[in-house]
Amino acid sequence: MSEPDTERDLGPEPDHEAVARKILLDQLTGQARSRQELADRLARRNVPDEVAGRLLDRFEEVGLVDDEAFARSWVDSRQRTRGLARRALAQELRRKGVADETARDVLAEVDPADEEQAARALVRKKLRGLRGVDDTVAARRLAGLLARKGYPAGLAYAVVKDELAEVGRDVPLE
Repeated sequence: MSEPDTERDLGPEPDHEAVARKILLDQLTGQARSRQELADRLARRNVPDEVAGRLLDRFEEVGLVDDEAFARSWVDSRQRTRGLARRALAQELRRKGVADETARDVLAEVDPADEEQAARALVRKKLRGLRGVDDTVAARRLAGLLARKGYPAGLAYAVVKDELAEVGRDVPLE
């Protein structure tokens, strides 16, 4: 006769620590992640909090999890590839679970001149596609682009005005 379902041997209880370690290593393969992102992933996979905390602490000790290094890398990458300003970068770091103090320290290292150059590059690129558009509309769209990327209004105004003047489209923003 067959055994009732309640008595069936389902094998050994899974080793939560081994499972968690594999999850962490898989997540860290290919790109760095913040401690909070990793903790969230472990929680979604039902790893007990004490096991997750212990492993995350150990991974921090050996340097596999480092929120400050993660934040530096993230800021560099997102500023270079997406042209994001400090304000937008701060929001992204907050969503990634990086502590506000760590984010502040890393964002303080962003050179304002680099930020302005990134804004200029964004405006120049977008401006090429706005050749047939009215000057006022073009100015408004360019300012909106910079606002969405997190640039302060004063910088956005100055950059848009300068870049429009550079191509002979001198339009004051209102």
